[in-house]
Amino acid sequence: MMNSEQIFDEALIARYNLSGPRYTSYPTAVQFHDGFGEQQYLQQVEATNAQGGPLSIYVHIPFCNTVCYFCACNKIITANRKRAVPYLADLFKEIELQGALFDRNRPVDQLHWGGGTPTYIDRGQRAQLWGMLAENFNLHSDDSGEYSIEIDPREIDPQGIRELRDLGFNRISFGVQDIDPAVQKAVNRIQPWELTQEIFYAARDAGFHSISLDLIYGLPHQTRESFSATLTEVIKLSPDRLSVFNYAHMPQMFKVQKQIKDADLPSAAQKLAILKSSTEQLLEAGYRFIGMDHFARPDDELALAQDNGTLYRNFQGYSTHAECDLVAMGNTGIGMVGRSYSQNEKGLEDYHQRIERGEVPLFRGVELTDDDLLRRDVITQLICNFTLNFAVISAKYHIEFGDYFADELQALMAMQQDGLLDVDSRSIQVRPGGRLLIRNICMVFDRYLPKATEQRFSKVI
Repeated sequence: MMNSEQIFDEALIARYNLSGPRYTSYPTAVQFHDGFGEQQYLQQVEATNAQGGPLSIYVHIPFCNTVCYFCACNKIITANRKRAVPYLADLFKEIELQGALFDRNRPVDQLHWGGGTPTYIDRGQRAQLWGMLAENFNLHSDDSGEYSIEIDPREIDPQGIRELRDLGFNRISFGVQDIDPAVQKAVNRIQPWELTQEIFYAARDAGFHSISLDLIYGLPHQTRESFSATLTEVIKLSPDRLSVFNYAHMPQMFKVQKQIKDADLPSAAQKLAILKSSTEQLLEAGYRFIGMDHFARPDDELALAQDNGTLYRNFQGYSTHAECDLVAMGNTGIGMVGRSYSQNEKGLEDYHQRIERGEVPLFRGVELTDDDLLRRDVITQLICNFTLNFAVISAKYHIEFGDYFADELQALMAMQQDGLLDVDSRSIQVRPGGRLLIRNICMVFDRYLPKATEQRFSKVI
């Protein structure tokens, strides 16, 4: 088993802790533009229908009852549950509209409800939403699909968990962030540990195939010792997957973060200490470092996919469904169909007006060039599997890798000297010390990054 000392090199991290994309897509959303609209989207759908293949569906529920001060998601904070009613009406219309575009023979191998808080809507509304999806898309009825939902333990009870399982969800994820009361108060997310445990065990009892928990380090009042105590309790639950995210304090972009006092945040050195301690704890507990902020049990599908080279990454994070076209519905949803990415209208009123006109509610997107597809594949292989075979890429894209990426390979020499990776005439192998810095390695192959005129990315660590 890889130990934490191998993957955690403080000197390297200090040198390479720059800002950069998380590469949930390439090109990143910064390259999306309003020249990509409904007509371009329909052309992509037609092309993928001709090819066939499975679908992945993402459904966005934007509402939250209360605001978490650390949050950078697209959400709407309201205690008025009636606001969800007209939104769901629009969402149901979009489901019908999108469902009519795609061949009904294409199975939905992956489904995800995110937000916001999908469990903000009540049980009847959740059942109605599931029914609309089943009516308009080819959902699996034998529990073989990967159907997941994000929940808020404060917004559901054990009976609600069982009802989600009965609907057809078989994977579940929810935020813990930190169980320390002082940290919870500072970020306005009061979530008693007893409640988290109750919902976790309800999900286990209901037979969910996978349970994933989210933690955040770098929050106000956190210390290495306090976060270690949180992680100790979390490990006792033995979740299948864990995400340990770095809190990116960017109040200039996310106004709600102004509620967090700079003086209460751990220093850069303290954050590194928390990250190192967390990595040590998880590896010692038997978890596998998948990449970026993600850990999984060795028998989890993510770990197995990484072993056989089929791990993938999209807007929901690491995935095992690279073959799927991603259809995103709801405001702000980002999809990937054919050679394109597209995003729905962000504002509820703009989204409503487009739906009322019977239009696919896109407001921007991008069509991928041959170079984009090539570079996306390179970045995906590196960020998912920590290795890249030049011959495979050369044969797939009819190029000579060494010639096409001569400048990039030269740029990697400094990283090789620093011990992040090994490069020879056949491949790139990311060393253990480079795994936490995989975003830096991928950035070398990003054609758009040197041309970026604004900084919109968080630090890599």
